[in-house]
Amino acid sequence: MNLLQNVKVTRVANAAVAAQSDVNGSILDMAGYDGVMFVALLGDVTTGSVLALKAEQNTANAAGGMAELDGAASFTAGASDADSAVLLLDVHKPREQYVRAVLERGTANAVVDGILAIQYGAMSRPTVHAAGVIAGALLNDPNEA
Repeated sequence: MNLLQNVKVTRVANAAVAAQSDVNGSILDMAGYDGVMFVALLGDVTTGSVLALKAEQNTANAAGGMAELDGAASFTAGASDADSAVLLLDVHKPREQYVRAVLERGTANAVVDGILAIQYGAMSRPTVHAAGVIAGALLNDPNEA
């Protein structure tokens, strides 16, 4: 099995400048998928910044009415240990059809390079990546160049 043809990759949040405000991802329709892993890519993170990658869900495709899920990937930055780092959050079998990532930034500034969503466990194939994915390649038992 390969990963590329068995997941759907979507960029759910663009880069965000240094701040202490939340970064809300776009809403994903989970119909036909078992789960989603959110990948938050960090830039320059100020020492003392408190980061939490969380998820919300809703029965409707709407930001209003989103309910926060219990649990988060949380981190308090020490001296430069969160610069150019990654936070991961896997939501397996959400109870409602629509989910989104929320990256909470507090206490000190943090730059965000973006948030990706990798939906997996598709009930049917093929899985098509989101429009923002401009190229992909599968190398199956490749020769050296």
